[in-house]
Amino acid sequence: MNKADFPFFHNREIIYLDNAATTQKPQKMLDAMNDYYTKFCSNTHRGSHDLGNKATQEYEDARRSVADFIGANPEEIIFTRGTTEAINLVASSYVKNNFDTVILSELEHHSNILPWQLNDLHIEVLALENDLSIDLKSYEALLKKNPKSFISITHISNAFGIVNPVKELIKLAHQYECKILIDGAQALAHCSIDVKDLEADFYAVSAHKAYGPTGIGALYGKYELLVEMNPYQGGGSMIDDVSFEYSTFLDPPYRFEAGTQAIAEAIGFKAALEYMQELKDLHSHDTSLLSYAKQRLQEIDDIILYTQNTDVSGNISFNIKDIHHDDIGILLSKQDIMLRTGHHCAMPIMKKLGIEGTIRLSFAIYNTKEDIDKCIEALHKAIRMLR
Repeated sequence: MNKADFPFFHNREIIYLDNAATTQKPQKMLDAMNDYYTKFCSNTHRGSHDLGNKATQEYEDARRSVADFIGANPEEIIFTRGTTEAINLVASSYVKNNFDTVILSELEHHSNILPWQLNDLHIEVLALENDLSIDLKSYEALLKKNPKSFISITHISNAFGIVNPVKELIKLAHQYECKILIDGAQALAHCSIDVKDLEADFYAVSAHKAYGPTGIGALYGKYELLVEMNPYQGGGSMIDDVSFEYSTFLDPPYRFEAGTQAIAEAIGFKAALEYMQELKDLHSHDTSLLSYAKQRLQEIDDIILYTQNTDVSGNISFNIKDIHHDDIGILLSKQDIMLRTGHHCAMPIMKKLGIEGTIRLSFAIYNTKEDIDKCIEALHKAIRMLR
């Protein structure tokens, strides 16, 4: 399905199942970036010549495209280098000066742990159920003990594919006068997002996990919150007036976009989102692949499946009893099966499970059941060799 749209797969037999780390790129996206570099390469928001105006128009069109895709207004979209920078921006420009406590779940990626630690914020951890789900009663009990806190929780776990009930989490957060950020790095390519319907205070995404380029992402923030925030880095493009005595800044989102931005990448981000909008049945394709992968994996002797939750999207994690996950990864790579092994930047939940890491299959629109069959065949071969 759709492999012809991706130059990476042309004349290659590689089975790529590491999409939670980064996806491959469609020709449509590559063409859009190439057009910028070859037809109107120029800086944005500077000067008045035609090339600069064209670049600025395309860059701002990309902002509108991201806003439309997640149900936001353009002035609420800040371009960042990715989800990691978006979370760091919120931590240093908003949370540090307004909150003492940050509430996280045990599922979080390191990029949703370290920014809070680096800003010397107290962290409260929401423990998970045995199936790695969030119990809303336990969550509410933690909110009762820590009202008016900041909450930051992943939408979809990069390590186990768990889909958290973010709408309910946000509603409860607001009942206890908390603000909340949703880490949507894994969600952008796998589910419909409407930040207004969710009533999220902040929502962070990356382009490269959704068929876009590396080095760019976006932060959505409610505008009334963004106007309260000071920029966390300074430079060109984000100023209203500068003197050696004082400086004033532009309104959001521009005050948070110092220096020359990733112009080509923003244009590529827009093209990737357009590509996803052109496709049909993304969710059913994802659900079908996950169900089939789980079925085939359960045929393997000594399989340990960690993704037992029923609400899962994008990836599935497992181990083989008495075999190190990295050994499996190496042997599958030799058979042109590319998947991820390790702790997936989620060491706290791995420690809770008493493991060093897992083997993870993560899917995209170009993956097929045939890919899964070839992966299972390669797994059997690797297990026989390691036994």
